[in-house]
Amino acid sequence: MRAYVMDAFSERIFGGNQAGVVLPDRPLDDGTMRKIAAEFKHSETAFVTVNEDGSVTLRYFTPAGEVDLCGHATVASFALLRREGLLPDGSHTAHTKASDLTVEVSGDTVWMDMAPPQLLRKLTKEEWPELYAAYGLTEDDRPEGLEPWIVSTGLADIMMPVRDHETLMRAVQNEAAVTALSRRHDVTGVHMFCPGGDACTAFCSNYAPLYDIPEECATGTSNGALTYYLYLHGMVRPLQENTFLQGEHMGRPSLIRSRLYDSGGTVTVRIGGSAVMSMSCDIML
Repeated sequence: MRAYVMDAFSERIFGGNQAGVVLPDRPLDDGTMRKIAAEFKHSETAFVTVNEDGSVTLRYFTPAGEVDLCGHATVASFALLRREGLLPDGSHTAHTKASDLTVEVSGDTVWMDMAPPQLLRKLTKEEWPELYAAYGLTEDDRPEGLEPWIVSTGLADIMMPVRDHETLMRAVQNEAAVTALSRRHDVTGVHMFCPGGDACTAFCSNYAPLYDIPEECATGTSNGALTYYLYLHGMVRPLQENTFLQGEHMGRPSLIRSRLYDSGGTVTVRIGGSAVMSMSCDIML
């Protein structure tokens, strides 16, 4: 069966966040999909089926197991389907374990709806020191007026604000501590960010060691959650296009776009980006 590596949230190869994309020619059991994801060794691999009604079913596996949703792997999958002539431009339905999503394909850009945004919990002041210490930081590195919250647009992450870009870049993760924190708070990981000033909406770093992902250079779901977090703080407005720069730690800078819509109090978030193919191969099952 055909398999590919796509560089998502990038307009050139060797940039952005790599995702495996597999087009199965037969049903695969969960164990086989996990083994394929482990063989690819990317943070996520998507297994993609185009259905008779034109909708698309996606399942996502890390080397350690299945996750309900992955933004960059979704962008990668739809960019691949368009490139291979398997889907036209336009609006499509994506079936995921998180929810059914609307994905818009327009030329080289893929826009996808996130699952309904949710503020799940605000970390208490007593919980802040442990979180910041897990990155070699202190509470003094937290900006005034912004607190760590758990937010989800399909996957729950701790939104962790830091003071500035210099603080973001000097953070060093204690993987064991962050793994334990993630398990205790029932989150995928930690999305660290600082305001971007004139350069972008925010600079970001994403960590998910609980799922064998020490750091990830582009995360659609996490930046969807961050868009909602910033909206709740009055820092982004409906309909404006937001930009998030991520992956600098890893030498793979990525650009993730987002838009937020508020229709009579019903809030939706959409993330967007492009993806390019860097490899293609056959899986010899």
